[in-house]
Amino acid sequence: MSNCVEVEKTKTAEEKAIDAWLPVTSSRTAKWWYSTFHNVTAMVGAGVLSLPFAMSDMGWGPGVTVMILSWIITLYTLWQMVEMHEMVPGKRFDRYHELGQHAFGEKLGLYIVVPQQVVVQVSTCIIYMVTGGTSLKKFHDTVRPNEVGSIKLTGFIAIFAAAQFLLSLSPNFNSISLISLVAAVMSLTYATIAWVASLTRGAAPDVSYTLRGASDAAKVLNFFNALGNIAFAYAGHSVVLEIQATIPSTPEKPSKKPMWKGVIFAYAIVAICYFPVAFVGYYVYGNSVDDNILVTLEKPRWLIAAANLFVLVHVIGSYQVYAMPVFDMLETFLVKNLKFNPSTQLRVITRSSFVAITMFIGMTFPFFGGLLGFFGGFALAPTTYFLPCIIWLIVRKPRRFSFSWCINYIFIILGVTLMILAPIGGLRNIILSASSYKFYQ
Repeated sequence: MSNCVEVEKTKTAEEKAIDAWLPVTSSRTAKWWYSTFHNVTAMVGAGVLSLPFAMSDMGWGPGVTVMILSWIITLYTLWQMVEMHEMVPGKRFDRYHELGQHAFGEKLGLYIVVPQQVVVQVSTCIIYMVTGGTSLKKFHDTVRPNEVGSIKLTGFIAIFAAAQFLLSLSPNFNSISLISLVAAVMSLTYATIAWVASLTRGAAPDVSYTLRGASDAAKVLNFFNALGNIAFAYAGHSVVLEIQATIPSTPEKPSKKPMWKGVIFAYAIVAICYFPVAFVGYYVYGNSVDDNILVTLEKPRWLIAAANLFVLVHVIGSYQVYAMPVFDMLETFLVKNLKFNPSTQLRVITRSSFVAITMFIGMTFPFFGGLLGFFGGFALAPTTYFLPCIIWLIVRKPRRFSFSWCINYIFIILGVTLMILAPIGGLRNIILSASSYKFYQ
């Protein structure tokens, strides 16, 4: 009998019932392609729209270098997490913090991973609230130009939140598979629209590629913020173990094989979306591009309206992919620690409260570019760029100065640097935006 079965048999009937109720472990019937569109939905979101803006704060050389390096590093760290999901015979690390606890210890692992993961997922949900509302507003203003300003941004964010209140009642990851598939298709569609529409327009004769900023200090801080924007674009690691947990696994057919196959397809789609949008968008608009390229595009009007509608549909699904692990954490704490009975009523109250909180914060602080830079560096850099490398060094113990040992330390140094620098630029942009912002406009 396999170790997995033996571990499962040691669980009490109550523990099995709770696992069958919690969203991450309630269903393990996912196929490899579920991994593809869940990962695409998690990654290709608000971040891709800010890539030309990030390029404009970095210039061609540094911008192209950081884009390609980020793709390589995050693919490597994602591979590490897929490999570590079942590195202990008979056990699956279904959640990021469980892997952290295995590496750092029960308490320390919890303290290290959970705050970072929560910040990543909650901040992403907040940013997607802003993105969803902004895209809906842009769609409305494009199709009804005579009514521009008739509804405030806060009103559009509230409309977006209404969809999330409903979808948040979905019990688990597999129940949102269709939503995630549609969202993944939408992300590929609007990314293609963004760069094709830009390329069709062509670069203006007076396009400028000089770095934005009135002083050298401003240019440096903008560069830091751009690092955070790119880091945010390569999010997704905070939910990868939870996605892999939905795939069935046996000793003969471990989940890492279909999961990795799905990841490879997902990263191919990421490359198809990211690089053309970033490079073509910057080539066409230079330093005049907005922090959301779809805001910069004005013609043809019907196509821009459609693109913003596709963004809206995508972030509706992407919000749920990031929210599901948060729901799992909250419900686990309420049921296992506070001893609440697993029930539909508990689920409705918990999840609706989370959606309401992210809606309120999104309405209060809708600073899109600054939010991306700040949270991209502060929150996503650790969970995406270097925490998997640290865990790998602890649990796999590669030989000192071997290729694996060296590459992990290099990525850790780059990731820590990103975590330090990016929030500085992002915080500056938030302060600048806040200085001229009227609350609930």
